[in-house]
This record gives sequence, structure tokens and C-alpha cells, in this order.
Amino acid sequence: MSTVAHDTDLETVAALGQQLRVDSIRASTQAGSGHPTSSMSAADLTAVLITRHLRFDWAHPERPINDRFVLSKGHASPLLYAAYKAVGAIDDAELISTYRQQGSRLQGHPTPQLPWVDVATGSLGQGMPIAVGIALAGARLDQLPYHVYALCGDSEMAEGSIYEALDKASFYGLGNLTVIVDVNRLGQRGPTELEWNLHAYRARVEAFGCSAIEVDGHDVFAIDDALTVARTSERPTVVLAKTVKGQGYSGTANREGRHGKPLTPVEAAAAITELGGMRDLRVTAPMPIESASGEREQFQLGQPHAALSLPSWEVGSSVATRDAFGAALDALGSARPDVVVLDGEVGDSTRTLEFAKAHPERFFEMFIAEQQLVASAIGVATRGYRAFAATFGAFFSRAYDFARMDGVSQVNVCLVGSHAGVEIGADGPSQMALEDIASMRAVHGSTVLSPADATTTAALVAEMADCPGLSYMRTVRGAYPVIYPDGEAFAIGGSKTPRGAAEDQVALIGTGVTVYSCLEAADMLAAQGISARVIDAYSIKPIDAATLREAARVTDGRLVVAEDHHPEGGLGSAVLEALADTGAVPVEHFTHLAVRNLPASATSAQQLDEAGISAQHVTEAARGLVRQ
Repeated sequence: MSTVAHDTDLETVAALGQQLRVDSIRASTQAGSGHPTSSMSAADLTAVLITRHLRFDWAHPERPINDRFVLSKGHASPLLYAAYKAVGAIDDAELISTYRQQGSRLQGHPTPQLPWVDVATGSLGQGMPIAVGIALAGARLDQLPYHVYALCGDSEMAEGSIYEALDKASFYGLGNLTVIVDVNRLGQRGPTELEWNLHAYRARVEAFGCSAIEVDGHDVFAIDDALTVARTSERPTVVLAKTVKGQGYSGTANREGRHGKPLTPVEAAAAITELGGMRDLRVTAPMPIESASGEREQFQLGQPHAALSLPSWEVGSSVATRDAFGAALDALGSARPDVVVLDGEVGDSTRTLEFAKAHPERFFEMFIAEQQLVASAIGVATRGYRAFAATFGAFFSRAYDFARMDGVSQVNVCLVGSHAGVEIGADGPSQMALEDIASMRAVHGSTVLSPADATTTAALVAEMADCPGLSYMRTVRGAYPVIYPDGEAFAIGGSKTPRGAAEDQVALIGTGVTVYSCLEAADMLAAQGISARVIDAYSIKPIDAATLREAARVTDGRLVVAEDHHPEGGLGSAVLEALADTGAVPVEHFTHLAVRNLPASATSAQQLDEAGISAQHVTEAARGLVRQ
């Protein structure tokens, strides 16, 4: 084994590039799967980066002053892991023997199971947008001299999220961001859209206000010069590197049909010989730049710098949950320096403008770019901040893949979707979040909340700030009476029972605005001699299964669920799943009221009635169950 210092001559760095190719081949051939050719094209780029530019304390990846690296082309994981071996983070046995094996941390696409990985990648078009969020934190929040690098493939340059990222990187002047594009011409099934047309890539990059540098991606001297220039640029820089897919072995170089296919043992032996044989170079990487102000400590969840004083409202006063969200977020920001807010140019509707006015240094406008909105929130959150991202609930569907991948990354991020359901009224169906509960419930490890009143909303905003993983809360447009007094506790996974008695004949289960339908229906039923229990299921995931089971026991399984959401995957599904193993709810004793029609413009009251989720419909459904 020989050691290479970060100022070693570039001829030796070129030899390291060959080693990275060899190790990528060895690991993927041993595993019988993987993407060696995609790794081979970017090997020289990676060798120069890790030996001369990426300032990282590999023994202490948690240090805030470390540079950050995001492998956007996550399928090139053999290259990433080969680089980890070169810097001494892992050994050869782990690389070759465990890659892609069950129980290994060296997965087919990288995840934060590895301490040097900030976010999971592999869904293309995500790494660069998240890197923008990390760079945003570095430039505007941390104010530390770390640099952020993202290595992208040319295929993902067709993704719209890439151009949202370039636009916002330019808008915020993120000179601490360098994107390296591995332009190897070949995608999954053949040539990419622009192939080796670097001038076309350059025009696109520069059109969004970023700097572009064209290089030969196998010339380590040119790569080194480009990364040196990029590090000192005042604008975000994109290094466009012309490379050859499968570079280094004549059996794979620039050949179609080799994507995602490991070399056979015979091919691997030939390739290793052609690449100059086995090497065992180890890198002494450049250390991070010390900050004049010293290293900040990573923010710890639940460590306020001032007492949290949530807003309060009188019971019976009319307050919209979106208004309560804005007020609570402002209060949370005053108590906690780790709270950061991003919005998708609808802050006057989501009510994040209150936070923006009070804490402008921690508010970031992402404009109408919902993918970058969520990506930036995730990137900021990797740096120890608690990021809240807000837009209309319906528009998070544009960024759903980022939410899905956050479930893999397990980064703590809070999403808040306003204008939920048909309740919004005359704006019509394009603005209505009617699928959001189902989609967010499906994210691994997610939390889904739907408060009915202002008191609940404020309490849950504070709870979200300490909630692990992705949390989502939906708010509504209209104002409704405050149900719960100031100081009432609302634990995630809990519920409230504002009406209930031992002799209840039916349970009415609502969430958000339909809690009011259930309360009104309970009054109407009481006038008819029917005792109805009302359950406010403000926490949909996790749901309060114990309360639901008790309600089913008391009422002999007579349950009415009402929700301002499509029937698939929402509250009704959550209730049935919670009760599935109890046998307490015969099918004929369960009624599910949900939005089954296609809404049009109307008033809020008309919308709820037309959808069949108003108090009158809840009353009729409950009466029908009792009569059975």
C-alpha cells in the first residue's frame, strides 16, 4: 500500500483513477450486479476531487466545516465506495465482499446508513437540487467556508428538477456550489438527449445564471484547473466533463448495451489487466478549512434558546388553521434558532409570511418550484436545521418523489400543505388537496397530521419540530370555531374525544374540517335520542388505534368516518387498518364518507354537502347504522 498526499503530482492521481475503475469492476463483478461502466466514466473526476479539492475529515464526518459531496448519479455507487476505500473510510474486504449483499451498508445506491452520505440518491435529478439546499445552508445560515460538490450524470440533465436547482442556485448566488456533470453520452438504453454536445449544455447552464466550464473528463490536469476556478467563483459553477462510458477497457468503452451490467469474471480479469493491474493507493485527503469564528455545534432538537410561547385563542372564536400555523411558526422561530422556513411563493396563503417578516434571515423563497422547495428543505435539514416547507397541499404532488426519497434518507423535514380538500370552495378542483393524506401516509416512516382547530394546529407545529423523519400537516382555508382551550396537549399518535359517553350507540370519526361535521351531527342525533361519540383523529399516521378499538367495542362496531379527501388511502383506510386485527367492525357496521365526486366551483358549505361529508350526511349515515 502506498499513500498519496493531497499535493501529490497529478500523474499519481491519474493512477488513482485507474484504481477506482478496477475496484468498481471488482466489486460489481463479485456482486453480480451494479453499474461499473457509469463508475468508470467518472473515475478521473472523482480521483481529482477527493485528492485535491474535497476538504473532508473522513474520520469525523459530522464536523460542520467539512465540505459536502452528493453523488447525484447514485447508480455509480461502486465508484463512491471505491473512493471511500481510497481515503481509508472502508477496507478492501468490505468493498469486495459485501457490496450489494444482504445486511451490507454498501447498498446498490448510497444511503445515509453510511456516515459520509447525507442523503439517499439514485432517483435521478435529486442530488443536485438537494446540494443546492446544503449550499444554501452553508452560505446563508452557517456562514462557514465549506464547499458543496454534486456529481451528476448527463441523463439526469433532462430532468426538470435540475433546472429548478440551477435557477435557485443562481438566484441565491451560491458560489459555494460546484456541480460536476459526467457527460459520457450513453444512458440506460442508448445515447442521451444531447450526447457530447457540451456547448448545448453550457448554453442551458448559463441561461440560468450559473458559470460553466467545459473540460476533458479524463484529463486530470484540466479537471484540477476547473475545480480550482470553481472553488473561488462568486457564482455556482457547473463543470461539464466530456467522458467515455466504460473508459479504460476496450470491451466496454463507449459501447451501448452495457449500462447496469457487471463484467463477467473473464471480462473483469481482462479489464483489470488493460487498466494496469491491481493497485492499493491510499489518499491523505485535504482537511477542511478552519472557520475564523470556530465550528458551530450541530443544533440539537428540542433545545430552544428562549421559552416557547405558543399563540392562544378563546374557545368559540373563529380561526383558520392556516392562520394558526403561521402564528405558531413565528413563535417557534423566536424560541428556536434551528427553525428555517421555505415557501413556494404562496406565503400570503400558507401564512409563512409572518415568519418571513420576523425572521427574514431564516426564510427562503423558492417561488413556484415545488421540487426545489422540498429539495432545499431536505438539504438545509441535513445541516442540523429543522426546515418547514409550505405550499398548497395539492402542489406537493409535484415534489412527491423528493418526499418518497426522504423516507429512504430519513432526514427530519416538515411539510405543511394548506388549502386541503373541497373546503376551499370556489377555486375548484385544481387547487384542492384530495390525495395528500394517502400519498404522505405511504412514505416510509412519515407522520401525517390534520388538525381541526387553531389550538390543535399550534400544538402540532411544536410537535413537528421534534418529529423524526418526514412529517406532513394539512391546513384549511376557512375559519372555524376553536374547540380546545389553551394549554391542551396534543401528542403525535393521539386523538381527542370531544363528545363521548358509556352508552354511545355510534362513533363519528373526523379529521380536520369534518370534525365540525361530526360535532354538528352529534347534536342532531342527540335531538333524535341517539347518543353519538365524536373522535377527532388529528393524527392520521400514527393513528390512535386504542381509542378507535374502544369506540368500536362500545358501539358494537358502528363507526362513521368522514373525511375531506378521496376515499382511497385516507382516514378511512387508516381506521380500517387499525381495526383489521380486532374483528370489531363488521363491514355492514362501517360507513365511509369521502369525496367521491369531481368537485367544481361552489361555496365551502355547498362543496361539503355535494361531496357527502356535511353534518346532514354524517347524521343520516349514523342513523342508518343505529337502525340496523
